[in-house]
Amino acid sequence: MDPELEAFIPLIPPLDLTDSTAARTNLAELAAASSAPDTSGMVVEDRTVPAGPGVPVRIYRPHQAQGAVVWMRGGGFVMGDLDTEHPWAARLAAGSGAVVISVGYRFAPEHRFPAALDDAYAVLEWAAEHAAELGVDPARIAVGGHSAGANLAAALSLRARDEQGPAIRFQLLNQPGLDDRQETWSQRNFTDVPWFTRANATASWRHYLGDQPATPYAAPARATDLSGLPPAYIATAEFCPNRDEGIDYALRLMQAGVSVELHQWPGTFHGSQALLTAEVSQRQNTELGAALRRGLGG
Repeated sequence: MDPELEAFIPLIPPLDLTDSTAARTNLAELAAASSAPDTSGMVVEDRTVPAGPGVPVRIYRPHQAQGAVVWMRGGGFVMGDLDTEHPWAARLAAGSGAVVISVGYRFAPEHRFPAALDDAYAVLEWAAEHAAELGVDPARIAVGGHSAGANLAAALSLRARDEQGPAIRFQLLNQPGLDDRQETWSQRNFTDVPWFTRANATASWRHYLGDQPATPYAAPARATDLSGLPPAYIATAEFCPNRDEGIDYALRLMQAGVSVELHQWPGTFHGSQALLTAEVSQRQNTELGAALRRGLGG
């Protein structure tokens, strides 16, 4: 473990995704206690995308942005909202120079798959249709997210390819959870790591899927054809149950002819980049912004 991160481990509150209500409350409290991001170099606006029940979004517009990313929060499909994601979305906009459209997709287990994916896809379609209003090039729209949000970003890429939907320039997948089967080495062995454990991954999938079988749009690792997908940046953390499925997905994308940048961060754990004073966390967060900038061609 990175020594700076290890020093924080006794201070990290336990995460139990089996109780979705308590998990949401705890995350909101942690987010409220975090330092506010600097948004002076951008315009921040809340809107509702008119699809289904209406999808809330928060749009971050840096000056002279040319590209955009439809961004999905993490939280195991069960927790988080536009407010808890605010510090990360704002930092991503500042670091990349891209318009960030943060998606307030619906929670599981109240709204199981495919509700969250439907919300995200509606926002992707809206972003492509309103590119001129957003001030961005419609050929420079990416998708991205962290953890469960990275799952949704990967699923958006598959669905947009299959349905001849909006063109996606790039996919930014940070510590993605992609495989409900949980059969990789890291899923079987990382049962007692900080913050996000195998048990939490199991609870997350149970909330998201219920009793229904997983399709490739629910668990992108199940997709048999990965050809024709957008170029990807995939970041994994060493002590993370999701690590090996992210690495496996990156290798399969490459074997399918997709350009991939894979960054495995040694000494880190799932979500540890939230510990902003650690040097490795600063590098992780900076690299996400830089990767998005590169991926959008700016």
